[in-house]
Amino acid sequence: MELLFKEYFPLLCLVSFGIVKDRDTAKDIVQEFFISYWQRKEAISLTVSFKAYAIKAVKNLSLKNLEKAKKQKSVLENLSIERSEEPKITDIPSANGSILALLDQLPDSRRQIFISAILNGQSYAEIAENQGISINTVKTQMKRAYAFLRQESAQKIIHSLVWLSLMH
Repeated sequence: MELLFKEYFPLLCLVSFGIVKDRDTAKDIVQEFFISYWQRKEAISLTVSFKAYAIKAVKNLSLKNLEKAKKQKSVLENLSIERSEEPKITDIPSANGSILALLDQLPDSRRQIFISAILNGQSYAEIAENQGISINTVKTQMKRAYAFLRQESAQKIIHSLVWLSLMH
């Protein structure tokens, strides 16, 4: 496994970088590929060379990463956040406390789903798989969490929450 990593890491980083256009993200994607491959190597039966398999897998992971970034941008647009209204760094501690207080009011499973999506950046599919629930359940819980937060908070707190999620 170590030999495969040493031999293909630079090539796979170039493949990923060609898609995501960010060196650190490309390295993370390739590392994620090798970890996943190592964890599932007994279950994987290659019908092509490792190189071909790895290149295709890294391309797919890179495209998935771009899609995830696009979804995050879409969430921001849906919340209609204007750049000029971003909270100042000095505002964050008090807003952070209010956000945490609001999140504590959510039911445990809804709070966990919301934190996984917003703060941890997981996709709905990843959350569904990790928690053993359907993607539709994740979508419903996210809708309900957003509705609760909109109802119970001032617009400034929502802006702070999104800003905090971008910082993580």
